[in-house]
Amino acid sequence: QVQLVESGGGLVQAGGSLRLSCAFSGRTNSINIMGWFRQAPGKEREFVAAISWSGLTKYYVGSVKGRFAISRDNAKNTVYLQMNSLKPEDTAVYYCAADTLPVTRNPDRHDEYDYWGQGTQVTVSS
Repeated sequence: QVQLVESGGGLVQAGGSLRLSCAFSGRTNSINIMGWFRQAPGKEREFVAAISWSGLTKYYVGSVKGRFAISRDNAKNTVYLQMNSLKPEDTAVYYCAADTLPVTRNPDRHDEYDYWGQGTQVTVSS
């Protein structure tokens, strides 16, 4: 079992920044890749970013490239999502996810991940 707890969400004006954190615990040595997804009201859950266990490989959805940065600190059992130049369309509940499957095939698909956090709300005002 892996437990994930997100924090750092809140209300920010357009152009501002937030840093989300995801603290993971439990069978952490089974985690291959970790990701961030988001879901806006009335929309499907959307991939945002993912990072390999080593931190050397990172993936981003096109709409956040150059604005968001994913990182991890395995010594602190935490994954971060630094979000800069926020836009109103970034408003959503942001979820942290962990993939413990033997082989990672599609890090941008929600069904790649088998553990999820409870989510943290990010609201960007115009």
